[in-house]
Amino acid sequence: MSSPSSNPEHDQPVRTLANGAAPAAASANSLQAVLEVVQRGQRFLVTSHARPDGDALGSILACGMLLHQMGKQADLVIAGQMPQLYRFLPGAASIRSAERVGQRYDAILLLECDGLERSGIEGLDGSLLVNIDHHLSGRAYAHVNWIDQTAPSVGEMVHRLAVAAGARITPEMATCLYTTLLTDTGGFCYGSVAASTFELARDLVLAGANPVKIAQDVCFSAPFSKMLLHGSALNNLHREGPLAWLWVTHQDMVRTCAADEDCEGIVNFAVGIAGVEAAAFLRELPDGKIRLSLRSKGRLNIAAIAESMGGGGHQNAAGCTLNGPLARARDQILAALRAALAAR
Repeated sequence: MSSPSSNPEHDQPVRTLANGAAPAAASANSLQAVLEVVQRGQRFLVTSHARPDGDALGSILACGMLLHQMGKQADLVIAGQMPQLYRFLPGAASIRSAERVGQRYDAILLLECDGLERSGIEGLDGSLLVNIDHHLSGRAYAHVNWIDQTAPSVGEMVHRLAVAAGARITPEMATCLYTTLLTDTGGFCYGSVAASTFELARDLVLAGANPVKIAQDVCFSAPFSKMLLHGSALNNLHREGPLAWLWVTHQDMVRTCAADEDCEGIVNFAVGIAGVEAAAFLRELPDGKIRLSLRSKGRLNIAAIAESMGGGGHQNAAGCTLNGPLARARDQILAALRAALAAR
């Protein structure tokens, strides 16, 4: 794992993590540490993990809006292209693609990104690093770390930061933040969903987010290629009691003209089966490696399984990348899931 810069200017103690077992004061202290960095600095870079999802993109945009409202300069950067699905988000055109940054910033804000290598961007280790995450697999690798595993989305944490900074939640910011809640909880079906989650959703709607339009943009705007890919995956759907799995090959991706983002949500077909408690979706990459998406219901912690295989995530939604071939990766993850189900 990459390490923060060794620049003496940035050599400071790593802040205490705020996780589910820590007192509320720890979370407040971590938030205050992040706020102090934002208040002191002027030039920031905001990024997230490679292949960003709705939480990552909505959080990046909302954080950028917050910084601009505070009179700061903010570069919003991701590795790869902006997914078509989320180009409806306000300000989406302001996010640029880069594989390397060649300048220093007062601070780099990494949102739901559990390591520098996960960003897919080189050159980040020359600035002060701020890590804001809510995954069970979150790690304190930065100079300032705010990790709250009880948060339903990183967008919820960005909202807390905005409130602490005294910012106004604009309709554009509310739209981005509502999208983080909708997508990272699977439509309020899993994750750390609590009464406060719906209270925040209500506040964001009152601030200008249109829940119907956002849901339509996210859930009912799929390209034809995605539907064809879903058909290929469903042809490979298998079930074994409380366990279900499905997959697509690289040839399936080529044949259907599918993009990476078209794979999003396919695993939900498997976990959505009545009586299924754990599900896996395997996708064969062009280089022969296998990208794995895991979902579970209830208390089955699949983040621990994903982390043991080099990945991570949430208790009910996680992922990792395995070596191929596909059949071997399938057998590897099924063995791990069977053991976890048997140990319940």
